[in-house]
Amino acid sequence: MITTLFIATALITISVIVHYETLRLISAALPRLTIPLRMRVIVVVFACLTAHTAEVWIYAGAYWLLVEAFHYGRVTGDSAGEFMDYLYFSTVTYTTLGFGEIYPQGPIRMIAAIEAMTGLLMVSWSASFTYLTMERFWPLHRVERYKR
Repeated sequence: MITTLFIATALITISVIVHYETLRLISAALPRLTIPLRMRVIVVVFACLTAHTAEVWIYAGAYWLLVEAFHYGRVTGDSAGEFMDYLYFSTVTYTTLGFGEIYPQGPIRMIAAIEAMTGLLMVSWSASFTYLTMERFWPLHRVERYKR
């Protein structure tokens, strides 16, 4: 159980760092972009999606490594044990979609549960960041309109 909590804590930490750095970098770059305001929001959305994708891949890699190399539980159901199965499982877990045709057994069950909580938190963080970005740019639309 201690090992599982250590692994889960490491994965949470990596996810938070990836997310924080992505949002920090995009936040710093936005004012310097010379694109229309609407496009800046699209850039924010794609930056958030990029962070989420990286986090899903990190968890998928951890599942693959834990199951295939260390035999630390298994992923069963409609799974052939290929990396794409772990990536799919991580995606439906991170997004809390949880179809259920692929499911964890053994110690990685707790890691999957923690991934779902982490994903929920990261998605909420992205939503808040996107909202704050839009709130910052909405008043500028009036200024942009008068420049024409």
